Parts: sequence; C-alpha cells; structure tokens
Amino acid sequence: MRPETIVVPAGAFQMGDDAGRPDERPAHDVYVSAFEMAVLPVTNDEYARFLAATGHDEPRFWHDPLFSRPRQPVVGVSWRAAVAYCTWIADATGEPWRLPSEAEREKAARGGIAGADYPAGETGLRFEQEATFDVGRSRPNGYGLYDMAYNVHEWCSDWYDPAYYAASPARDPQGPATGTRRASRGGAWRHHVKLNRCAARSSLPPSFEYNDYGFRIAKSV
Repeated sequence: MRPETIVVPAGAFQMGDDAGRPDERPAHDVYVSAFEMAVLPVTNDEYARFLAATGHDEPRFWHDPLFSRPRQPVVGVSWRAAVAYCTWIADATGEPWRLPSEAEREKAARGGIAGADYPAGETGLRFEQEATFDVGRSRPNGYGLYDMAYNVHEWCSDWYDPAYYAASPARDPQGPATGTRRASRGGAWRHHVKLNRCAARSSLPPSFEYNDYGFRIAKSV
C-alpha cells in the first residue's frame, strides 16, 4: 500500500520565473523543509484499493477504456477526492500523507538543479497522445521522480492566487488562506505542448473532475 518515495532535502531554491507568465513572477527565494514525495502519481490500481476500502464515489472517467488501465494515473479526481485519498492512506499507514504544496512540487520538479527549466532536461516537446500513458515512462529527474512535467496535471494543497508570489513568505509557503481555485502543477496529455516547465502554474476549481487531472502524495519528515 505504501508508495515508493524519495526524500527531497531541505533547502532554498528560486521559485518562479521572471521570463515566464505573469503568475510566475517575481522569481523569489524560498526555503522548503525536507519532505517525502511519491515517485509516481497515484495509479488506477492504487485508487481502486481506496474505493474498495471506503466506498467513495468512483471518478468520472473510471470506466472509460482510454483511462482505465491499472498503471495509468487515476484521472477525473476532484481536489476534494484527492484529499480524501490522502486521509485514507494516512489512516491506513499511520503516516501523515497529504497533497504537496506548490513550493514543494516546484522544488521537487527541479530535481536539485538550480535554474532547471524542465524536470529531466527536456524541452517543450510535441507528440501524439490520445490519453494518458502508463506511469513511469518519462526519464527520472535529479531526485528520481517520474512524470513531473507531463501526462496529468497534479493537484497541490494550495489555493491559487496569480499574484501570490509578491507576498509569499520566504519559508514553507502554503498559499493564500482562501480562494476559488486550487493550484496544480505538471503538464497534461491534452495540451499541444506536452511538457510543462518546472515553474509553470495551473489551477482549477476544487470540485472539477477533468481527464487530465490526477495527483501524487507527499508528507513532511
């Protein structure tokens, strides 16, 4: 049940990109405490165990053959359902699993390489993809994490605010106190350009269930 994980060490990194979109500015130094993150996003196989144990509603695309292979990332999961999964696996394992913050997700994506634009040295590639690939087909980044830039957007814990970086605390930022959209990171199979930059931000209302949205779990250490 416990996922394969890596520990992202504590330390500072430059979050954001002054050459990126307006919501990525200003680039700013952020210190992030050490945390543990799943090497892969949550799969259908893993999510099925959660459904069987809790009786939670099935995701919107659960029976769609394009998205239902065991090793595909689970999609059509709302932010609230992703949090429910974290609560379930935390109770089952006795470990405080949760969604990563935006700062944790960006630090993890950069793989310990200062200024890395893409998690594993890729560029903005374009290729055919009619649905999600099975997890783990990308190259690992410097921390050994897979699929950090493509396949599905991954929910983060934060509320989303396009102007947040101007007021972000310098240590372990958790996002604004309120909002209407939840932050997400990573690329998605539906995009024309398949790979997202490490600094690129996205967001969605927490009740939405899209077939290019999934999640991975993390915990403090």
